[in-house]
Amino acid sequence: MEELHYHRPTSVAEAVKLMTSHPDDKVLAGGQSTLPSIKLGLAAPAGFIDLAGIAQLCGIGVEANAITIAAMTTHAQVAASADIQRLIPALAALAYGIGDRAVRNRGTIGGSIANNDPAADYPAAVLGLNATIHTNARKIVADEFFKGLYDTALNPGELITAVTFPVPERAAYVKFRQPASRFAIVGVFVARAASGVRVAVTGAGPCVFRIPDLEDRLGAKWAPESCDRVSVPAGGLNSDLHGSAEYRAHLIPVLARRAVAAAG
Repeated sequence: MEELHYHRPTSVAEAVKLMTSHPDDKVLAGGQSTLPSIKLGLAAPAGFIDLAGIAQLCGIGVEANAITIAAMTTHAQVAASADIQRLIPALAALAYGIGDRAVRNRGTIGGSIANNDPAADYPAAVLGLNATIHTNARKIVADEFFKGLYDTALNPGELITAVTFPVPERAAYVKFRQPASRFAIVGVFVARAASGVRVAVTGAGPCVFRIPDLEDRLGAKWAPESCDRVSVPAGGLNSDLHGSAEYRAHLIPVLARRAVAAAG
């Protein structure tokens, strides 16, 4: 068995330096996607750069009309935050619906977004709420971050440090979940803000995406019935044992309707 590296940096600068000098090592946040991938033989990193020892990557900050969540903040911490429950209850509810208790206590927001699993929940909130991703090098708006299947705008050696979510007027997330994993077969996040309406969909395609037709209709009239008779093309959507592309296309406006009703 080959010897693995294991590094536990205590600062972002040290972590970035290790990422540069050990490009074949895997950055370890919560490990809830990395470790199963290794067990299944889908990944074989040369070692690990464990971010758990970086104190500055943990915590939740409340600003004027926004909440900033540090990258290593766990799903359980987001779900339990009184500030998030008060200002963006849809985000707290989304975090509470991720996986099971063990996953929520280990998985992190930064790890989820960087991994960009096509059925993950957090990308829908990031895109739906028009969040800003902070890295060690820059700020990236949500519309420019998610590129494709497990692909993001992150460059080699670039590390997510935090995510800032604007506080919306109304928002909700509804997902049709896979019973065993609780991943989204389809999940829809709707949000209304002064800047307009956003509808983000996860689980249905290679990565999270928006539905302009639903956004236009809900912008004209914020009501559940505005989602009726919206046709979403099935081309390019996922098709697997959990549901065909046509089934997922049908679910999107149905779940959007429920999300708008839940948002009020």
